[in-house]
This record gives sequence, structure tokens and C-alpha cells, in this order.
Amino acid sequence: MKLLPTAAALGVLAAGLTVPGVTAGPTAGAAAPAPCTNAELTASYHGGDAAMSHRYGRIVLKNVSDHPCRTGGYGGLSYVGGGDGTQIGAPAERTPGRVRTFVVRPGQRLVSPVSETDATAYPKRRCRPAHVDGFRVYLPNETRSQYVEHPTTGCRRHRIHLLEHKPYRRP
Repeated sequence: MKLLPTAAALGVLAAGLTVPGVTAGPTAGAAAPAPCTNAELTASYHGGDAAMSHRYGRIVLKNVSDHPCRTGGYGGLSYVGGGDGTQIGAPAERTPGRVRTFVVRPGQRLVSPVSETDATAYPKRRCRPAHVDGFRVYLPNETRSQYVEHPTTGCRRHRIHLLEHKPYRRP
């Protein structure tokens, strides 16, 4: 049989005192996990389907630390190449989606769906094709990027947007 606390016991709990046999939930002053950084989350790319000059995949962030952290929303994404991390073309456009904050526990993942338009869908003169080595991935609210290998072809023209991505979510 579970005993419910009396009104007097609830008043004592609210005052921050303890009553034997009565436990309180998280306190209003409980600290939330710190924001995730590159030290906690590592990025990778997982390809998927392709159709009509588009490829679909997802950027995956995995917590490789031994503690939880919090993140959410949009990160940054762009193609890089030249063997030196030079950005190729325009950064990814943000596809509208629900923006949420998540606590990411050790081993857990978040994903951002990605859509890539094939550079060959544009005339060479307009696109100015360039070899892409991979992605530059910024975690939400992080100022340093991670490199994720993903060889493809991009367009040097910044007016041509080949990448789109959605906010991070649970897989």
C-alpha cells in the first residue's frame, strides 16, 4: 500500500525540509545538463534513397561522452573541398520543421534529415562544378565545426543551393 503525504508533509517538503518516507521530485533549482559541444557529440552521415536528381540522408550526432548534454534546433552544414576545408558553394538551407531541445544521454543519437540536389542538374557554366571532400558540420550553438567525409560534386556558385536540412530530432 502506497502512503500519500499529508498536507502538513507537503508544506514541509515545499520548505525544503525532509520527512521520512516522503520523497520530492526534481526541484526547481535542479541544474539542467550543460549544452552539448564537439567534445560530447560526434557527427556522421548516413545516406539513404535517391530520386529525381536528389539524394536523401541524415547527419547523425552521437553522444560519445559519459554524461548527458542538451542541444536541439538547427546546426550548420556545408560542402567542403580542395583538401583544405574550403567551403564549396552555398551553405545548407534550413527546411522548416519543429525546433525542440533534447537531453542526449551517453550513446544516444539525434538526426537532421538532409536533401542534396545533384550538381549535374545545372548547366556547367552556371554551376561551376567542384569536387567535394565532405561536409562541414556545426552542432547547434557551437562555433567550431566537425568534418564528415562525403565525396560528391558541388557547385562553386553561391546562388545555387544544393543542400537542405531539417532541425535535429530523435531517430
